[in-house]
Amino acid sequence: MSKLIATTFLSLDGVYQGPGGTDEDTSGGFDLGGWVTPFYEEGMAALAEEWIARAGAFLLGRRTHDIFAAHWPKVTDPADPLASRLNGLPKHVVSRTLKDSPWAGTSIVGGDVVESVRDLKSRPGGEIQVHGSGELLRTLLDHDLVDEYRLWFFPVVLGKGRRLFPDGVVPKKFEHVETRRTGAGVTVLVLRPAGKPDFDTFRLVPE
Repeated sequence: MSKLIATTFLSLDGVYQGPGGTDEDTSGGFDLGGWVTPFYEEGMAALAEEWIARAGAFLLGRRTHDIFAAHWPKVTDPADPLASRLNGLPKHVVSRTLKDSPWAGTSIVGGDVVESVRDLKSRPGGEIQVHGSGELLRTLLDHDLVDEYRLWFFPVVLGKGRRLFPDGVVPKKFEHVETRRTGAGVTVLVLRPAGKPDFDTFRLVPE
């Protein structure tokens, strides 16, 4: 079976919207796009390259697909570690409206998303990586389909925008696997789902 790995960029208040550019995602009047760019440096690039080398396929939401498909096919240097993986490996795009994609190696997941993802996971191969794709990721989270999260927390508070864990999300707890840090102050938490949270009352131990 393949493992489903979710990688996403988050502000400290949990916003994932528009990380890569000012006009990347302005839906809902969001005007704070591009908040990741000032923190991009060699350490961040090296970590991204290390993890993308483990990919066997990609699972993307429609919005992330459109952003990626407008950029990565134009990067044709075979020595580029990100472009070579993104362009060369299978890509599965979840969409009810997209019929086909100009990006080579892309197939459309248009039916039951949960069952389709379970089928993808049942196949042998490397990691199935989800990058960005916040709306899709919330569906996968609710149905316990994500095996590992790589959450990149940037030292920025945005105060608005779409959040990965909004009010009403299904309660979960996670096991800490690893913490990475970049020279620019980005903290990456690697977490695995660990069932339902435990709840209790904190009690001070008398001296």
